[in-house]
Amino acid sequence: MTTQFWEKSIEINATLTNLLVNTVRSLFLYRSKLRKASGRVASSRQTSPFIHQGWWLLRKRLLPLLCLISFITVLLINSFAPSFAQLPPQSRQEIRGVWLSGNDFNVFRNRSKVQAAMSQLRQLNFNTVYPVVWNDGYTHYPSAIMQKKGIPFFFKGTDGQDVIADIISQARREGLLAIPWFEFGFMVPLSSELASQHPDWLTQKPDGTQTSISAAGEVAWLNPFHPEVQKFITELVMEVITQYDADGVQFDDHMSLPVDFGYDKYTISLYTQETGNPPPPNPQAQAWIKWRADKITAFMVDLHQTVKARKPNAIFSVSPNYYDFAYKLQLQDWLNWVRLGIVDELVMQVYRNDLESFIAQITRPEILETQKIIPTGIGIMAGLRNRPVSMPQIQSQVQAAQQRGLGSGFFYYESLWDIAPEPAAQRQSAFAALFPNPALRDISQNTPRKPTFDTISLPLYTKPSLGQRVRGYFLEMAIANGKPRRILLDTGSAGLRVPKEFLGNAPIRRTGQNIKEVLSDGTILEGELVYANVRFGLLPAAEPVPVQVVTSRQCIAQKPNCSAKSGAPFSGIIGVNYFEKSLPYNPLRKLPGNLSNGFIVIGNGGSNNNGSLILGLTANNQAGFKMAAWSKQSEINGVPGNRWDSQLSKVCLTIAGSSAKNLCNGKMITDTGTINGLTEFKSASTAGKLKPGVLRSANALKVAINSIFDYSLTPGNRDGFNRWNLSISPQAELPIFVNTGIAFFDKYDVLFDQVNGRQGFRSRR
Repeated sequence: MTTQFWEKSIEINATLTNLLVNTVRSLFLYRSKLRKASGRVASSRQTSPFIHQGWWLLRKRLLPLLCLISFITVLLINSFAPSFAQLPPQSRQEIRGVWLSGNDFNVFRNRSKVQAAMSQLRQLNFNTVYPVVWNDGYTHYPSAIMQKKGIPFFFKGTDGQDVIADIISQARREGLLAIPWFEFGFMVPLSSELASQHPDWLTQKPDGTQTSISAAGEVAWLNPFHPEVQKFITELVMEVITQYDADGVQFDDHMSLPVDFGYDKYTISLYTQETGNPPPPNPQAQAWIKWRADKITAFMVDLHQTVKARKPNAIFSVSPNYYDFAYKLQLQDWLNWVRLGIVDELVMQVYRNDLESFIAQITRPEILETQKIIPTGIGIMAGLRNRPVSMPQIQSQVQAAQQRGLGSGFFYYESLWDIAPEPAAQRQSAFAALFPNPALRDISQNTPRKPTFDTISLPLYTKPSLGQRVRGYFLEMAIANGKPRRILLDTGSAGLRVPKEFLGNAPIRRTGQNIKEVLSDGTILEGELVYANVRFGLLPAAEPVPVQVVTSRQCIAQKPNCSAKSGAPFSGIIGVNYFEKSLPYNPLRKLPGNLSNGFIVIGNGGSNNNGSLILGLTANNQAGFKMAAWSKQSEINGVPGNRWDSQLSKVCLTIAGSSAKNLCNGKMITDTGTINGLTEFKSASTAGKLKPGVLRSANALKVAINSIFDYSLTPGNRDGFNRWNLSISPQAELPIFVNTGIAFFDKYDVLFDQVNGRQGFRSRR
């Protein structure tokens, strides 16, 4: 409804505005000047009949009409103003773009032709050009990265100039956006220098074949899962952004991988390592498709973060095929990219001759969803050298797109009017009629976007990436564009703490501040505090978060047998508690939008299956939880959001064989980071005859908060499941303190609400 109101208001206000402006022109411009303008644009031709009536007719008939138009315009603008406010500024930027392909090189290597082309496009009210910068294994600009590899550069201008620099400069002079286009993506000729230098970068089909047939001929594919390939593509993209201060970057349907590929040694090993099984022989197996598509999505999230870190308002543009084809046959999950908030504009390629088929594609659900969020256009074939397209076909497709609120992008420049069945002047006149008014674009309006969803579920794995642990839940994360690592989820502490090798090659902000953290088992973690981009599964943080880069581990004197003593590798900790004492803070605070308001941990019930971390609390996913309140704490400099003491009060405890018989003066914490449960008494008298150590099966235990939860356990010797420890600490602050340990999550789903300061419990029975 909002979109309909907005489109209607645009339509009415634009009509009235044009009539108002044209009437004013007829009053104040000379007749000869108007007649000249009438030859340029269609809207001016509409004013010419007024001129011949003379000043008497203008005074007697048009002035009252002018007053009426002004009155109605004010009313309509006021009526429709709220609809404008409900849509993001980006949605009002109509895309009118054209790709400058390798076929156009003979035009754009000439300075004067570049200037004339940009001027012509501007006069015809185009607003965006997409010059190709990566094609056929070569860059179309002088690249230091390619020079280091000894790969030649063939694309100088006629005067030896940088063609891409010239195009971008001339486009900006004319008010056009220039968004460099990485046409080949992961595609490369098998005979290219790049493929020859790096055969280990190539992927293959199950039978060992390394090529496929594409519109560009027979090509090989760089392995999108290989870290060196990802580094190479990222470096090229950042070179363009930095070297030209580009308005953005565009990736098309080749930023993907044909579904038959992925059977190279590296990918087979990676898949086997992560899933425990080799890839299925059927390349279209659903889990295998999803795994590969998610890996490409993860790379695109990291690439987006890197681009935005350098230039926050750069346009991250994507031009794919329609979604079913893109996902199932090219492993390109672009609709998920849009929903994740990493795409700033979409131009979906619809190269169809038949209008009915064309309309069917541009009205697909994914397009209807996308155009509500970002500027969305349709890629229209303007013609090929051996297959020209008539202007009536182009007109009908542009009009079909415009009628549905969609922009247009044309493939490619020369076929707009230079290589065409109709004379150039005729086609240019037709484009002028399609775009009678300017539609300027401004990247300053391209502000960061949030995901379109309010909640998301991420898997909690049962094994870490490094080391061994009896039991735990591990969240897959990537830090500074590093390799995804499965890091221990700890609801009992706050802050992200990882070994140095977990960091990738993306820029980080160092503070020079060395910090220490003492874990509950007595391990001291020491290392520098830095700020880095972080990705939770496929979900990027809204901005860099503080991370402790751990370079030293040791035990405190009181607990000499801590985890550091074993020498086992440190698997990292993501502490998601909201009771920070200092930096680093809970990194979930920096999730975008509603996703930062809290989370739910759903355990695996003691099985070998994955658990779940649900990010973003909604009315639906909070159903069935019984809530207990936290106490609010004072703010700490550098920690965003509310701080809460996560220890729950009025906890009732009963331990058979002790003096604790439904004592309700305790506090407790629910902690996924602690393997075994723990009860700490301040007074030995509370323990009765029990001694510190491991409780026995005769010491049945019950922990409860009235009307909230009632948890019981028969202690045993199985770590992570029924083992429960008792300690007596006269120096303790509390008479009774309980840490339920990870086994508690086998019986209860646990909710953490950082906005309202509540913890929820939902029985899994």
